[in-house]
Amino acid sequence: MTRTTDVLRNSGQALKDLGLLKILRSEINHELSSNIYQNIQSGSLGGFTLDWDAPHSQDVVLRKKCESGEEVGVSALLGPESSEENGYPRNVAMKVCINKPQLRSILQFDCGVWSRNYSNSYFTIHGAYFLPSSGSLSPSDYRGPLFSSLDPDLQDAFKKYLQARGIGESLTNFLLLHLHKKEQNQYVSWLQKIETILLEGE
Repeated sequence: MTRTTDVLRNSGQALKDLGLLKILRSEINHELSSNIYQNIQSGSLGGFTLDWDAPHSQDVVLRKKCESGEEVGVSALLGPESSEENGYPRNVAMKVCINKPQLRSILQFDCGVWSRNYSNSYFTIHGAYFLPSSGSLSPSDYRGPLFSSLDPDLQDAFKKYLQARGIGESLTNFLLLHLHKKEQNQYVSWLQKIETILLEGE
């Protein structure tokens, strides 16, 4: 009787696993065939190069060296999901760091990228910081005033400063589309890994 019970229990578990596999494969096929980004025009990197874009990582890092000798670094990743997005692209959290030639100090800008349709994107600045070296600020260091409290003309001047260094609509369009594609690929890879584990257990 015990052996019969074990057989029935194992059979029931196998049926549940088959049901999960069926749904997994359906989801994988849907993601691979949907091509939701196929007809979307991407922006361009401009003078930037992709310095970091590992398949397992959520972020990307771009770098650019200006004619003046300045080095501009951009790191970006998708912001958290929100129920208020209603199918619109998620926003992008972006940091821009600017290093002057022969100086250890860095200017860092924390930004957000927004769009309704993966194009016509725009960025806003949330914070502007002076870092005395490539290290991070300690919690006790003065980080500067709240960016939104700055004079509007100064806020606008900071934005134009970044735009003059290639932080504009074409780059932010690229980041939006690239990061969403990256996340979709990671999601499909995750589904496929679970499928493989279930198959190996058979």
